[in-house]
Amino acid sequence: MSERIAPAFTRAERRVIAELDTPTRVQRFLNRLTYNHEPSPPGETLRSFRSVLRAGSVHCLEAALAAAVILEQHGWPPRLMSFESVDGLDHVLFVYEHRGRWGAIGRSRDPGLHGRRPVFTTPRALALSYVDPYVDATGRITGYAVVDLAIMGAYDWRLATTNRWKVERTLLDYSHRRIHTSDRRIDALRRRYTAFAEKHPGRKLLAYRGRESWSELPGSFRRSG
Repeated sequence: MSERIAPAFTRAERRVIAELDTPTRVQRFLNRLTYNHEPSPPGETLRSFRSVLRAGSVHCLEAALAAAVILEQHGWPPRLMSFESVDGLDHVLFVYEHRGRWGAIGRSRDPGLHGRRPVFTTPRALALSYVDPYVDATGRITGYAVVDLAIMGAYDWRLATTNRWKVERTLLDYSHRRIHTSDRRIDALRRRYTAFAEKHPGRKLLAYRGRESWSELPGSFRRSG
């Protein structure tokens, strides 16, 4: 573990970090947490790792921050991948490199936006694996960025007990690389998504190209198709 950060953790936090020493274990841990739909109260949140453990729930950026804190202690840089979408509903993942291949850890309301196994040769190839499952009634990826949270300097995104809105602002302001997709392809995906949603209310579409690269999903998606 990093001696620079480790002394600040509580005994319980250290125990969690020690147990979650691989990306697979971190993804499984996050899968077990309740998804944070940000009900009112408390309304919108952006919790640190410490607050996530106390709340027992995460949304996508909270999950990415928690993964970054845990795996940073096992030697991985705290890198996040941020997606921009035409509908303003962006998505964030923790990303990592293992033996020259890139993978991701994440949580989402949609199964296709969770983690990826480390099988991608570049961050861009990893980002492109999210293009198809990102399409729903309004979503479409327009760009991505990989951001090392080292740029946050002394700002406490790891353990603070208040909302960490500066992380979100930093990601929003960061320059994103464009992803260009054809209107024809996106329209076909949207028709497929809409048809499935109408035929199977309450279920999520799982049958996507590249499905074999997805990491383990939360149990709540077992009834999806």
